[in-house]
Amino acid sequence: MLLLSHRTVLRRRLLNLAIPHLQANFRHANYLKKHVSEAEDPRLHLIHDEFATIRSSYEVPKHPIVLAHGVLGFDELRLAGPNLPAIQYWYGIAEALRAKGCEVITASVPPSGSIERRAEKLAEGIERLGRGKSVNIVAGLDARYMISRLQPSKVRVLSLTTIATPHRGSSFADYIFKRIGPMNVPKIYKALNYMNFETEAFSQLTTDYMAKSFNPRTPDVDSVRYYSYGASLNPGLLSIFRKSHKIIETVEGANDGLVSVESSRWGQYKGTLENVSHLDLINWTNRLRWYMWALTGRKRNFNAIAFYLDIADMLAKERL
Repeated sequence: MLLLSHRTVLRRRLLNLAIPHLQANFRHANYLKKHVSEAEDPRLHLIHDEFATIRSSYEVPKHPIVLAHGVLGFDELRLAGPNLPAIQYWYGIAEALRAKGCEVITASVPPSGSIERRAEKLAEGIERLGRGKSVNIVAGLDARYMISRLQPSKVRVLSLTTIATPHRGSSFADYIFKRIGPMNVPKIYKALNYMNFETEAFSQLTTDYMAKSFNPRTPDVDSVRYYSYGASLNPGLLSIFRKSHKIIETVEGANDGLVSVESSRWGQYKGTLENVSHLDLINWTNRLRWYMWALTGRKRNFNAIAFYLDIADMLAKERL
């Protein structure tokens, strides 16, 4: 009887621990059912290996595609002067699009400048290189700001496609600022500024800034079509995203190592690229990983060039 009593007490304790968790899941499921339609739920838009290989044919959009890099990105980088080839941010992507007949404009903006400053430079670049043409932009927050707030008269934007863009900020940015501490941030900024390294972009990546400042004052423009993609990753032991992924996953759920799926959603959500990292998205793929996969019989699940060609194909089908 004593043993039975202990078992009964143990079962009751386990049940008491489980009930709040089950209730939370039930409430979350009800919330999704009431507030999130099937078309909006990113978990129902999983893209497994649709972009593993390049198809034989893609449609070409009528208007130019503008590629603009993200934070800490660049158009091209020359580490050894003019004598050696430059490192391209859009490694192989712009060339592949052009080879298929797309008109491509690669815009350069300050790597770590504020969203506002980056948006100004983006507008200047499109005005100069676009020569008055209507354009489809593949970029991020700076493009959203340019379209919404600057509305440059010489730039007509038809669409904006964002890829793993932190529209709602990143909890990893929150974590970094918390670890640094408010007293030390000015010191670090001063040191970076001394090296001519702009710092305004970093605080603008926090969830608080996006929720309370950027998004409320940056509404979408009705005449522009907004598309977005997210990515999720299961990092291995040696992945550079292992720690950041865990931090973001705890707070926001599925993510690509820097940006969560939930934060990536904006406008018409096209899907979540599975087992794809933030670097994979710009074709800075870990080729050693693909080599090891090949040795073990695993197939490559993502080819960035195939992905961007498909975006061009999608824009063409939308008559853009």
